[in-house]
Amino acid sequence: MIRTFAIAFGIAAQLAGAGLCRAEEPVDTARSIIQDQIAAFLNDDADAAYSFASPAIRGKFPDKTAFFDMVRRGYQPVYRPGNFAFGRSKVVGDQVIQEVLISAPDGKDWTAVYQLMKQPDGSYKINGVMMLQSAPGPEI
Repeated sequence: MIRTFAIAFGIAAQLAGAGLCRAEEPVDTARSIIQDQIAAFLNDDADAAYSFASPAIRGKFPDKTAFFDMVRRGYQPVYRPGNFAFGRSKVVGDQVIQEVLISAPDGKDWTAVYQLMKQPDGSYKINGVMMLQSAPGPEI
């Protein structure tokens, strides 16, 4: 009887842990995508950087060169971060909102707020980035 209870308790604990993993999965996925895109920018890999853009972003910038130039000109802290770290995150329906705290090449600190949208195939793509030259605010 005690052995059956211990086995049942172990299975229940594993299922609870699996549920927690699934709850964190979109955030982990979003962070991986953001990290991979920043690495692509640092390596001047326009193909890879563009591959993480959502269909809405691709509609505004229909080729990798236009997209890459836009990021290089308008999002310098993302294009060439000194250091970066993940801040708070929030999952709302099919989107993940993720803060990224960035030290820009000029030494200024920025908060990039990324919006990633779940696509019909289940993947996530970056749908926008809002840059704030300040410390993180009270809510995202």
